[in-house]
Amino acid sequence: MDLNLAGRSVLVTGSSKGIGLGIARRFAAEGCTLWLAARSAERLEAAAAAIRQASPVEVRTLAVDLAEPEARARLVEACPGVDILVNNAGAIPGGAIEEVDDRAWRTAWDLKVFGYIDLARAYLARMKARRRGVIVNVIGLAGERVDFNYVAGSMGNASLMAMTRALGGTSPDFGVRVVGVNPGPVDTDRIVYLAKKRAASQFGDESRWREAFAKMPFGRPATVDEVAAAVVFLASDLSAYTSGTIVTIDGGMANRAQLA
Repeated sequence: MDLNLAGRSVLVTGSSKGIGLGIARRFAAEGCTLWLAARSAERLEAAAAAIRQASPVEVRTLAVDLAEPEARARLVEACPGVDILVNNAGAIPGGAIEEVDDRAWRTAWDLKVFGYIDLARAYLARMKARRRGVIVNVIGLAGERVDFNYVAGSMGNASLMAMTRALGGTSPDFGVRVVGVNPGPVDTDRIVYLAKKRAASQFGDESRWREAFAKMPFGRPATVDEVAAAVVFLASDLSAYTSGTIVTIDGGMANRAQLA
């Protein structure tokens, strides 16, 4: 299906691996010009090279730590006129309120919560001036299925859901759309690491990590491409009447009374 995205410019943060890289690959396959931003210059260049090999598009990279306000400002200055912003950078540590110390909490929110806010603010202003553009916030299931043992992530994600709905409810007045995606568990290096950690704790054997997936919907986590495809569709003209909406991709997990 042609999503009519060819020639548009897209900035994807946190795009050197995982969901961000999957999103970048999908946009490249649609013929978009890409800006990739993440901390590791080496990983970014490897990601860009792989994308260029698969799709004949222009890919530029910028290695920045988006937890720092100055780095966010540099990113906006380097690529001021993108058509589509995908906020994706950030991971918030797990733990109950007494287990996440002040420094870890603030560092995680500086990257994901305030990083998303600052970039949305900067690019929304530019998109409003041009009367076109799309912002997609990749958030996370914990914002709607809050978890005592993931309190910093639950609170951070809930705030980003509120921002997405608040901005997206009014942004069509200026020709701009703001939408969100809430992935549940996704088959990335991070979930494998967490599954191994859980298996070591429960069974004393991290090699049993795949058993953690057995009770998930469909017996598995989502694939990166399942999330990436939704992001690209939401950014496309086929979803031109969608704003202020958050699509949850969790196999129905958020609506289960209990995870068996």
